[in-house]
Amino acid sequence: MNVTLTINELTTQAFFPDEDIERLHLPLLQRFSSQQRQLNRPLVVFLVAPPGTGKSTLSAFWQKLSTQTPTLVPVQTLPMDGFHHRNDWLQTHNLRQKKGAPQTFDVTKLRGALMALREPGSRWPEYSRTLHEPVEGAIHVTAPILIVEGNWLLLGDEGWRQLAEYCDLSIFIRASPDVLRGRLIDRKIRGGLTPALASDFYAATDGPNVARVLTGSRQADITLHMSGDGAYHFE
Repeated sequence: MNVTLTINELTTQAFFPDEDIERLHLPLLQRFSSQQRQLNRPLVVFLVAPPGTGKSTLSAFWQKLSTQTPTLVPVQTLPMDGFHHRNDWLQTHNLRQKKGAPQTFDVTKLRGALMALREPGSRWPEYSRTLHEPVEGAIHVTAPILIVEGNWLLLGDEGWRQLAEYCDLSIFIRASPDVLRGRLIDRKIRGGLTPALASDFYAATDGPNVARVLTGSRQADITLHMSGDGAYHFE
């Protein structure tokens, strides 16, 4: 299936093989739907993965697929990036160059927003790729199934562990560090960096984040594996 998705204010073309939709994506969405109907309230799903696994594209696809399949309960994606501290705060705390690391997020604010998802009509912040800042209340939360996606939602550190109280189902995507390195460096090159600068960026920023997500995350309810060709499989 060829799909057009809007991710981080950008339009993206993606392809998901029909056989993968039947063996993995639809069964997962059916599980979400069944669990939400039993809860009779919004179902909060954490989708956690290191950088380079395509989790934003995946969750946007799940949202689109759920609205196109009458038997499924609708899904809405809520990215974690809107909980970045603002740039002036990062600058004051000497964290501007670490943006994206756990300490650059306001985890207390994130916890409060997750708590609010239990009530109808809540709003969620969005990270603007043009302003490079969070925009408060940009997303109106409406769907019965909410996919909260980010790198650090299962982190075992103090503050992050407490988020588990507001999660009904967690999914972790695992991948080889070598595969992720190639994907992330290629992404930076496509974004305009030279191969040397892209490698330096990976060594300084993406690489440490990949390692920390893979080694520091708690066990999820469901684990997927992303292969070298970008396909997902149940572990």
